[in-house]
Amino acid sequence: MTTTPLPITLDDVRDAAVRLQGVAHRTPVLRSRTLDRIVGAEVLLKCENFQRVGAFKFRGAYNAVSRLAPEQLARGVVAYSSGNHAQAVALAARELGASAVIVMPEDAPRSKRAATEAYGAEIVTYDRYSGDRAALAGGLAADRGLALIPPYEHPHVMAGQGTAALELLEEAGELDALLAPVGGGGLIAGSATAVKGTRPRVRVVGVEPEAGDDTKRSLEAGRRIEIPVPRTIADGQALHTPGELTFSVNQRLVDEIALVSDDEIRSAMRFAFERLKVVMEPSGATGLAALLAGRVEAPGRRIGVIVSGGNIDAARFAELCGGAG
Repeated sequence: MTTTPLPITLDDVRDAAVRLQGVAHRTPVLRSRTLDRIVGAEVLLKCENFQRVGAFKFRGAYNAVSRLAPEQLARGVVAYSSGNHAQAVALAARELGASAVIVMPEDAPRSKRAATEAYGAEIVTYDRYSGDRAALAGGLAADRGLALIPPYEHPHVMAGQGTAALELLEEAGELDALLAPVGGGGLIAGSATAVKGTRPRVRVVGVEPEAGDDTKRSLEAGRRIEIPVPRTIADGQALHTPGELTFSVNQRLVDEIALVSDDEIRSAMRFAFERLKVVMEPSGATGLAALLAGRVEAPGRRIGVIVSGGNIDAARFAELCGGAG
């Protein structure tokens, strides 16, 4: 029986790590005795909310954009994103002397749009619930000769995202499990590639919002399942189906998908702010939420958690977390 090669390998992740040296931040790994006591485990938080642009997305964006030929960089790039990939591509393009056009939903968080524009990108908006962002970006790429840098459906993007997990393993040592948020699947695909390639016994657990369980359903069905665009506070995970390339990796390497409610995400954000003094955006808090809500087996284990981002403005944070918890 022949096994189809996966779109990325451990060597790809390691190569991305070399490319990102001195460009991306090597983000801190935080510990909390209080958190350990509550969940009954040793928890290591890989804080990508301290990454450039405030999220892990810079890793994949820079890895992909930096590999373009000079003549393509001169023409520019285009991407579609609800916010973090938008900022990441805009910054990567600016760092490499290229222009960027970003397709963003009309209801994207104001702070993410403002930051994307501040990096010099041109913004084109669409309706998240009726528009086709990939088709719109593809049309712009064809019309203007731009290179399309998708948020997850790209080997170089996935490999770049996996460098966060690679760093965590280097610093944390042995783990029993790694938790990472799942949206389109790029972060978990890159993370699973890094983990299974170096520590095959480590259990890889993706975390989705309950309203956006497309990857969980797809893994259970053995094929990509499409759901209505979810309405969840975790806007970075509000997708209707997994990516084709990412799913091919995750189907082979991801062990489990845990689900968390919006209320559990809010509680995790509040806990991180009040007890850890760390700001997490909703999507970035889903791994912590899964631990605090008991959605994964934790007691007695050593667990790494990728905090994927911290891009949330003060008003939105107060709206979500300001009430009594």
